[in-house]
Amino acid sequence: MLRREQNELLTQTGPGTVMGNFFRAYWMPALLASELPENDCPPVRVKLLGERLLAVRDTNGEYGLIDEFCAHRGVSLWFGRVEDGGIRCPYHGWKYDVSGQCTEVPSEPAANGFCKRIKLTGYKLVKIGDVLWTYMGPPDSEPPLPEWEFATVPAAQSFTSKRLQESNWLQAMEGGIDSSHVTFLHGRNLETDPLFHGAKGNDYNRADTAPVFEVAESPGGLWIGVRRNAEEGNYYWRITPWVMPSFTMIPPRADHPVHGHFWIPIDDETCWAWSYDYHPTRALTDTERRAMEEGKGVHVAYVPGTFRPAANKDNDYLIDRAGQKAGLTYSGVEGIAMQDASLQESMGPIVDRTKENLVGTDNGIIMARNRLLRAARAHAEKGAVPPGVDPAHQRIRSAALILPPDQPYTEAAKEALIVRPGVRQTSV
Repeated sequence: MLRREQNELLTQTGPGTVMGNFFRAYWMPALLASELPENDCPPVRVKLLGERLLAVRDTNGEYGLIDEFCAHRGVSLWFGRVEDGGIRCPYHGWKYDVSGQCTEVPSEPAANGFCKRIKLTGYKLVKIGDVLWTYMGPPDSEPPLPEWEFATVPAAQSFTSKRLQESNWLQAMEGGIDSSHVTFLHGRNLETDPLFHGAKGNDYNRADTAPVFEVAESPGGLWIGVRRNAEEGNYYWRITPWVMPSFTMIPPRADHPVHGHFWIPIDDETCWAWSYDYHPTRALTDTERRAMEEGKGVHVAYVPGTFRPAANKDNDYLIDRAGQKAGLTYSGVEGIAMQDASLQESMGPIVDRTKENLVGTDNGIIMARNRLLRAARAHAEKGAVPPGVDPAHQRIRSAALILPPDQPYTEAAKEALIVRPGVRQTSV
């Protein structure tokens, strides 16, 4: 369990907080590129780390993330018109470029230079893959651009989605690095979901309900190794990389695409759950892409016109008690992503970790909390560069493999856990 003050440090991410400043040291996914589809398209409201912002794509195709509210009298610029290289407030015509710099105040003579003294908070917004990434920290500490493999393979090989999760980011992330729940919560879906079925590893997941965790530190975070029994006395290993602050990659199954998540705080009680699928060496098939678009695998179906899941807490996640009793799903909730989200949201907006009773299969979560606390404090107190900022920490993979009991996964899987262009994922 955590002490109350530790829980508060890890879960509070607003401006000026220790964890909020820690997140601001990284490039984070902010929007899908499809949300700003063309030059001078309508702006998009964005809330990240407690800040209300506006994403803009100008006449020249430049992106920016700026304070939502006009510096004049606080009108939301979401009502503004994007035109001629900027966005103009509809109230009195003040105009801003994508950096937040005011470029025109119609009521003031241009010669007096008033508009040059007005600048909204603004953050860079950069397109890599099908995601728009932002850096919200000090300009003089800006890290290199991210190099996650899912975002850098050809577009035909990758698919990304996001969904609103109505819980704190930490309990969502902790669910993502908890491999022990798969046997129960997702066991049935391993064979019914088109993005999971048919893998030999599924048999080992379902057969062994007492996995053993062996967790090792990595330069960017952790390697979370989970072993289950396989044939002939061997072990089936699933190795999940966690890279600070909130990146995970789920170990692959057969030749299915590899998938994983980012959890990015909106505020202390909600977060964006980003989900990606990609294949390192081939294009996604039409069947795979259609399944992702329909909300299979780690993705979800939405309430039309939003990124809120169609199954949500207001409709009890469309729980099917008859199907639960019949064994169609273990929890009665359909879909792997919503099975996770429903239980994580059921804990309340911010779970009270002082009441927990942790066991051996929680070792990944325990070590992740410990590393976060150490790294966030070092960043706050000493200005230390956080783990995971270096692109070398991002060029990693998850892996699934069979090993004899005398081979430690940290040695045997070394090559499998790094990006090797042109080489497929290591999978079972």
